[in-house]
Amino acid sequence: MQLVRGLHNVRPSAQGCVATIGNFDGVHLGHQQILQSLAVRAKQLSLPSCVIIFEPQPLEYFKPEQAPVRLTRLRDKLELFQQLGVDWVLCVAFNRKFQQLSAQEFVRQVLVKALNVKHLQVGDDFRFGCDRSGDFAFLQATGAECGFSVEPTTTVMQAQQRISSTLIRQALAEADLPLAERLLGRPFSISGRVMHGQKLGRTLHAPTANVQLKRYLAPMQGVFVVQAHLADGRSVAAVANIGTRPTVEQSGRAYLEVHLLDFAEDLYGQRMTVVFHQKLRDEEKFTSLYALQAAIAEDIRLARLYWQQYAMKHRL
Repeated sequence: MQLVRGLHNVRPSAQGCVATIGNFDGVHLGHQQILQSLAVRAKQLSLPSCVIIFEPQPLEYFKPEQAPVRLTRLRDKLELFQQLGVDWVLCVAFNRKFQQLSAQEFVRQVLVKALNVKHLQVGDDFRFGCDRSGDFAFLQATGAECGFSVEPTTTVMQAQQRISSTLIRQALAEADLPLAERLLGRPFSISGRVMHGQKLGRTLHAPTANVQLKRYLAPMQGVFVVQAHLADGRSVAAVANIGTRPTVEQSGRAYLEVHLLDFAEDLYGQRMTVVFHQKLRDEEKFTSLYALQAAIAEDIRLARLYWQQYAMKHRL
């Protein structure tokens, strides 16, 4: 899969492509169906498939204080695109200049001039262009003039609910990990690089790997039983806290701290994927480090018990 960052780096092709546009946050089952449909149409037309995304996402640009927390980092999103057979991704910088493009200019400059789109798949509620003036009907009419067809994407339902990133965020906020997994089509996970922290965990007899979140907020908070997937392919049973660490810090910034059970290797600088299995408790502000240490010891005990039961269950 090829990643192109910015319209100025696109090399127009006479061949053209089949494209779709969206945030694709989480790359959940609904997104997966869109991308699978895109791949089928691309094969039918003997054209490459292209996904158009924006950085930052439009709402993050217009109203950053109201923008929802992301389910997937850009890197994870791209890896999922590749697994789903996307041929290339155009990542457009969403800035003031791009925001001011009219719907007509968006079609002409992005879809026609830059990409030479031959077929486009978007939701029938898709809006674009300055002041969101462009809609699905406009795309169909303009596409007919410019030589590309437009097809609406299919809404994917589960238990009579539309699968959406919003629904997944709600499930995670409520620690309903089984529901989040059903909507995503995989267990919820967070990936990042292990960074140096305050090393407070060592003094509490629970050293942690501090996974860089690169975002101020996290989609959920609390202490969880997790599995840490390491860069070398190993998976290690672990327990993790994701939250703001209110006992030792007041910044409000989210952290992901992972204690790997019976593991003492140096992981600094390595990439780790943390897969969430079960919530143990909410994050708390303790009155002392002694109380925090006691709670962590109990978290580790419960995590060990979970993994013992997990191992017995999966041996059957």
